[in-house]
Amino acid sequence: MGFILYLIVGGLIGWLAGLILGKDVPMGCIGNIIAGIIGSWIAGELLGGFSNFGPEIAGIHIIPALIGAIIFVFLLSLILRAAKKK
Repeated sequence: MGFILYLIVGGLIGWLAGLILGKDVPMGCIGNIIAGIIGSWIAGELLGGFSNFGPEIAGIHIIPALIGAIIFVFLLSLILRAAKKK
Protein backbone atom coordinates (compact mmCIF):
# COMPACT_ATOMS: atom_id res chain seq x y z
CA MET A 1 0.00 0.00 0.00
CA GLY A 2 2.91 2.34 0.73
CA PHE A 3 4.25 2.00 -2.83
CA ILE A 4 0.87 2.87 -4.34
CA LEU A 5 0.59 5.92 -2.09
CA TYR A 6 4.14 6.91 -3.11
CA LEU A 7 3.11 6.79 -6.78
CA ILE A 8 -0.06 8.79 -6.12
CA VAL A 9 1.82 11.51 -4.22
CA GLY A 10 4.48 11.61 -6.95
CA GLY A 11 1.76 12.00 -9.58
CA LEU A 12 0.10 14.85 -7.69
CA ILE A 13 3.39 16.66 -7.24
CA GLY A 14 4.22 16.31 -10.95
CA TRP A 15 0.72 17.52 -11.86
CA LEU A 16 1.07 20.56 -9.56
CA ALA A 17 4.45 21.39 -11.05
CA GLY A 18 2.94 21.32 -14.54
CA LEU A 19 0.08 23.56 -13.41
CA ILE A 20 2.42 26.06 -11.78
CA LEU A 21 4.58 26.30 -14.90
CA GLY A 22 1.64 26.17 -17.28
CA LYS A 23 3.22 23.29 -19.17
CA ASP A 24 1.94 19.78 -19.75
CA VAL A 25 4.19 16.95 -18.69
CA PRO A 26 4.61 14.51 -21.60
CA MET A 27 3.04 11.04 -21.24
CA GLY A 28 0.14 12.27 -19.08
CA CYS A 29 -0.35 10.55 -15.74
CA ILE A 30 2.80 8.42 -16.02
CA GLY A 31 4.81 11.55 -16.84
CA ASN A 32 3.39 13.29 -13.77
CA ILE A 33 4.40 10.38 -11.55
CA ILE A 34 7.90 10.35 -13.02
CA ALA A 35 8.22 14.14 -12.68
CA GLY A 36 7.14 14.00 -9.04
CA ILE A 37 9.51 11.17 -8.12
CA ILE A 38 12.46 12.69 -10.00
CA GLY A 39 11.58 16.06 -8.49
CA SER A 40 11.79 14.53 -5.04
CA TRP A 41 15.21 13.11 -5.88
CA ILE A 42 16.41 16.45 -7.34
CA ALA A 43 15.31 18.24 -4.18
CA GLY A 44 17.22 15.77 -2.05
CA GLU A 45 20.37 16.31 -4.09
CA LEU A 46 20.17 20.10 -4.44
CA LEU A 47 18.87 21.00 -1.01
CA GLY A 48 20.80 18.44 1.01
CA GLY A 49 19.83 18.76 4.68
CA PHE A 50 17.05 21.22 3.87
CA SER A 51 15.19 18.59 1.85
CA ASN A 52 13.48 17.32 5.01
CA PHE A 53 11.26 20.31 5.77
CA GLY A 54 7.53 20.62 5.29
CA PRO A 55 4.82 18.00 5.48
CA GLU A 56 5.65 14.43 4.52
CA ILE A 57 3.34 11.94 2.85
CA ALA A 58 4.47 8.43 1.87
CA GLY A 59 8.11 9.33 2.49
CA ILE A 60 8.01 12.37 0.18
CA HIS A 61 8.50 15.83 1.67
CA ILE A 62 5.96 17.85 -0.28
CA ILE A 63 7.55 21.32 -0.52
CA PRO A 64 11.07 20.27 -1.57
CA ALA A 65 9.66 17.67 -3.96
CA LEU A 66 7.45 20.29 -5.57
CA ILE A 67 10.43 22.62 -6.01
CA GLY A 68 12.44 19.77 -7.55
CA ALA A 69 9.56 18.79 -9.83
CA ILE A 70 9.20 22.39 -11.03
CA ILE A 71 12.90 22.42 -11.88
CA PHE A 72 12.59 19.07 -13.67
CA VAL A 73 9.50 20.06 -15.69
CA PHE A 74 11.13 23.37 -16.67
CA LEU A 75 14.32 21.66 -17.85
CA LEU A 76 12.30 18.99 -19.66
CA SER A 77 10.29 21.64 -21.50
CA LEU A 78 13.50 23.38 -22.58
CA ILE A 79 14.95 20.12 -23.89
CA LEU A 80 11.77 19.20 -25.75
CA ARG A 81 11.51 22.67 -27.29
CA ALA A 82 15.12 22.45 -28.50
CA ALA A 83 14.46 18.99 -29.95
CA LYS A 84 11.43 20.23 -31.88
CA LYS A 85 13.48 23.01 -33.52
CA LYS A 86 15.82 20.51 -35.14
